[in-house]
Amino acid sequence: MLEKSNFSKIVCKRLKLDPRVIDLAEWNKMLARIDARDKTVRIALCGKYVQLHDAYLSVAEALAHAGYENAAKVEIKWVDSETIDDDNAADALGDCDGILVPGGFGNRGIEGKISCARYARENNVPYLGICLGMQTAVVEFARNVLGYKDANSSEFDPESAHCVIDLMPDQHGVKMGGTMRLGAYPCKVLGEKMKKAYGKDDISERHRHRYEFNNDYRKEVEAAGMKIAGTSPDGLLVEAVEIPANDFYVGVQFHPEFKSRPQSAHPLFREFVSSAVKYSKKRK
Repeated sequence: MLEKSNFSKIVCKRLKLDPRVIDLAEWNKMLARIDARDKTVRIALCGKYVQLHDAYLSVAEALAHAGYENAAKVEIKWVDSETIDDDNAADALGDCDGILVPGGFGNRGIEGKISCARYARENNVPYLGICLGMQTAVVEFARNVLGYKDANSSEFDPESAHCVIDLMPDQHGVKMGGTMRLGAYPCKVLGEKMKKAYGKDDISERHRHRYEFNNDYRKEVEAAGMKIAGTSPDGLLVEAVEIPANDFYVGVQFHPEFKSRPQSAHPLFREFVSSAVKYSKKRK
């Protein structure tokens, strides 16, 4: 409406800039997709900072973008991971079409995130784990599938005999800032669901984390049904995991929400919400 009234020309003139032709074709296509949404899915966002929704603003926006491309309104159910355990997970998550566990630091609410990952895995609820959400999914798998009841990340329990998430050997003794992986890093896509989402074998995503998948457990984890779905180009670092037996169960070490845009949803969020739409139809 503003552009039809020559808004951009007026602004450019006031700022003494050369007016340019504004192409709103892609923007208008996005608005048409938003108007065409004819269904609603409920996604449980299970985090430790949910009292302040803006802490997960990038994730919430990425879910909305994915809804635009799936003709779906995405309703977020904010779930405090400090209040969840194996006994009440069904009550808290049973009305949801997908479960997303986002990133974070520190051990507060970790057991709740592990319970959310378990509920999603055992009930074939679409699951997307981001950074810490991938790590807690690996811990849950090690505890309840591999049988290592003390499995953990060395961030939370350095005395555990089964630290399936750990520092790399060359990181020990280095101060926090020096060991973090920050910024964009390349990833080689290996998993079936990852390949379906991205449509290519090599990607680049943004990172902000310190701890990594412990390579000592790679073969054991894969033999039990959780596949390594992405690695660094040299194969040394695990970037993503997935469970092929589930309709959508993906965990990534990076932060895909940072690259999502209103006109172009991030492929992982798009496929996650697509799977939630299908699950919603089955659930109802």
